[in-house]
Amino acid sequence: MRRLTYFIACSIDGFIGDPKGDASSMFAYVDTEFLEFLKVEYPETISAEGRRMLGLDGLDNVRFDTVIQGRGSYQVGLDAGMTSPYGHLREYVASRTLAASPDPHVRILSGDLVAAVRELKAEDGGLGIWLCGGSGIAGELFEEIDELVIKTYPQVYGSGMPMFGSGFTLADFTLDTVRTFGNGALVRQYTRRR
Repeated sequence: MRRLTYFIACSIDGFIGDPKGDASSMFAYVDTEFLEFLKVEYPETISAEGRRMLGLDGLDNVRFDTVIQGRGSYQVGLDAGMTSPYGHLREYVASRTLAASPDPHVRILSGDLVAAVRELKAEDGGLGIWLCGGSGIAGELFEEIDELVIKTYPQVYGSGMPMFGSGFTLADFTLDTVRTFGNGALVRQYTRRR
């Protein structure tokens, strides 16, 4: 069975964006050291445009072959003119408001999101599934998340968009690894206890 990994950036206090979802202040922490980490460990999480700009088009996917993102996360790419921001992956967008996909490479998931993810997880072979964001679909898919990879940047937001847009749910995870960076960022990897 394939794993669903919520690979997400957040502030020290657990917000993935300000109250409107803007997380652009976190980009300042993607320095040379952090980018090298992404290139080696998670190259597929660099957008197609970012890969082109950095001369990384030829990098193989290491952990994921599929990405699922919410409508809000996808809109960031659309606003920048990218209809297929992760063209090197199978792209799915969870949306109840987007009637048709603006790109033939992007499939819209408008029905039962949990059932769709369970089908993707049940596929044979392949790499894992990256849950890109945002808060709402992370909350909706909470029980399906097998792994958390949390990129924590040394900022405090005070309020904003939480990692999980859902009611109270308690689940235990095991800390697998912690990677620290010179700029104060860290990446923690957790596996759900089943």
